[in-house]
Amino acid sequence: MGHIFANIELSNPRKPELRPLAVTALADTGALMLCLPEDIALQLDLQTESLREVTVADGRSMTVPYVGPVKASFENRMCFVGTLLMGDEVLLGAVPMQDMDLQLSPGHQRVTVNPNSPNIPHARVKKNINQHSE
Repeated sequence: MGHIFANIELSNPRKPELRPLAVTALADTGALMLCLPEDIALQLDLQTESLREVTVADGRSMTVPYVGPVKASFENRMCFVGTLLMGDEVLLGAVPMQDMDLQLSPGHQRVTVNPNSPNIPHARVKKNINQHSE
């Protein structure tokens, strides 16, 4: 399987006067978070909220800025996420893909909305049946 990319739009909900950015993101199911290079964060005027320790694919650990919030949009879907500031390309990780109910189509080399819920994102949530409301 090759790389799968998605055209997404990123914006800063704290700064609605700034234009959203259209970017091409690598859909990376091995990454959890949305990851942005520093130049994108600067254009969106994102503020560092804290630092996060991350482990990258080669096993190295590093500390990176955690910035946000970021509004990420894909077709008729959107989510708000915190973002790791690292790397030289936008990575669309599993958390925002799950939040927007997106799927990878390896045969077509693209990201798609869930065809079982084309108009509104679906989230699977389980209620603990052992809890009683009073």
